[in-house]
Amino acid sequence: MTVYALNLPEQLRYEVEQLAQSQGISLDQFILWAVTEKVSMLKASFPQIAYRQGTNGQLVPVIKGTGIRVQTVAIASEKWGMSPSQIANEYEVTEAQVKEALSFYIANKGQIDAAIASEQSLEIANG
Repeated sequence: MTVYALNLPEQLRYEVEQLAQSQGISLDQFILWAVTEKVSMLKASFPQIAYRQGTNGQLVPVIKGTGIRVQTVAIASEKWGMSPSQIANEYEVTEAQVKEALSFYIANKGQIDAAIASEQSLEIANG
């Protein structure tokens, strides 16, 4: 097994430690369990979604084989009111890929909305 150093934000680390303790397992076991569960879910539920490293170093969900971020698809749908077929035409992907990206967005709404808000605040600050 490979050993990795893991840097967690203070509040998240605290919450993870509390959850591990409540489950009666070590922090390492809890993190391994959580990562395994996430990987399994992604493989089974969203085969058209992959992760790539964004410009800020964070992993970003994208439509597999493209550079199109899930958050881009979400913005096109939610903010601009585009239909899946319009988004597919605009970004030259299949409608099935768009629908899967939107399903992934719904399943991970909090995380993706936070990424969108963070990016928008950076744009405003640098604007």
